[in-house]
Amino acid sequence: MSAEKVTTTEKTAIGIAHSKLILIGEHAVVHGQPAIAIPFPLIGVETVIEQVPGTVKIDSAFYHGPMNLAPDSLQGIVKCIKGTLDYLEMPPEDLLIKISSSIPPGKGLGSSASVAISVIRSLFAFANRTYSEEEILDLANIAETHAHGQPSGIDTLTITSSSPVWYEKDFPIKYIDLKEDFYFVVADSGRVGDTRMSVESVARLLKSAPKRIHRKLERIGELTHQAKHALEKAGKHLLGHLLDEAQRELEALGVSDAGLNRLIYFARQEGALGAKLTGGGNGGCIIALARNEVHSRQLAENLRKYGAHAVWPFVLKKQD
Repeated sequence: MSAEKVTTTEKTAIGIAHSKLILIGEHAVVHGQPAIAIPFPLIGVETVIEQVPGTVKIDSAFYHGPMNLAPDSLQGIVKCIKGTLDYLEMPPEDLLIKISSSIPPGKGLGSSASVAISVIRSLFAFANRTYSEEEILDLANIAETHAHGQPSGIDTLTITSSSPVWYEKDFPIKYIDLKEDFYFVVADSGRVGDTRMSVESVARLLKSAPKRIHRKLERIGELTHQAKHALEKAGKHLLGHLLDEAQRELEALGVSDAGLNRLIYFARQEGALGAKLTGGGNGGCIIALARNEVHSRQLAENLRKYGAHAVWPFVLKKQD
């Protein structure tokens, strides 16, 4: 537990968590294929807990009031809070839980997982307890199961990591060492995507056309293996090509939409080495690979002018 993640005083405690992006492998990862996710530190969540007499209260952008009267949209985090309090053997009383997030919800950026991890860290800090990564992941999974039905677990793993994550269901987690710095731009379409609905639509397709859809999912898996090679050895030009290929497969699965496709096409026209949706799709965000730092700033500005709701240029840095 590092000082930058939690701080505590006698009557308050703070927990923070950054966001995440799926680089490649979304949707296929639910069906046993690998995926690569990257930490996204530009946006995140801070939770501050204060000792206030009475019932547990939540203070957030979406709701302010007693936890037991929270709306349906917060039930995942309510279950997570209750589960964590129970785990810590703390009574569900005398707490004000203030949640501040710069992560737009429903955009495939790990909002629900980041909120859960931030809240859990703050509760552990308030209880003056250290935690293991396994404890954080298990407790955060309460909220993720509510949000996504059958979460892959990749969101919570990446939000607790400082390195790119190689995730494959039922296999040990691996971390990816980068060959070089990679410059990306994330652009928000301005429309909320529903990850759960998108995951369920792919599952229905798999039932109706199992051979065709299974081939698509396997192809995304192959591209993900090649993307790992690009990150570690081959470099940005191969990675860009693979992102474009993965987008074609995601379009075939029906999880991209006209708004995302327009942003992706525009990014490519503006010189992106590759671009695709990131996350559940049908709304949410795209990720584009820029040529270098200067190009990433230019691309971000042009996407903003083109109408992207929000734009974040960032660098995925090679670890020293």
